[in-house]
Amino acid sequence: MARSRPVLVAVRLTPDESADWRSKAKAAGVPLSVLIRRAMARTRTWTVPAANVERERNRQVSRIGNNLNQIARWANTHKGAVEAVEVIGHLIAIKRAVAALSSLESTDADAG
Repeated sequence: MARSRPVLVAVRLTPDESADWRSKAKAAGVPLSVLIRRAMARTRTWTVPAANVERERNRQVSRIGNNLNQIARWANTHKGAVEAVEVIGHLIAIKRAVAALSSLESTDADAG
């Protein structure tokens, strides 16, 4: 039994965008409205809190990457056994930072 869909949503497109969307729908073997509904069903939205969490996560990953680069540069310069203990200490700190990052959860109510 077909589901009734009484609400119409209008979208303004350029002629090229319209042709592209229609071409994609034809290639998928579905009407344009079905293609759009499917695409929107897979779309994740970001609320302000989730965007802030994601920005902070990206900043932390960037900092960790910078630390890894500094440690690699240092390790290549100072290859002695005593220095290896210091390198291991830094790597443990990085491991802890990554573990802390993984505990950050997205608060995006609209996602998924």
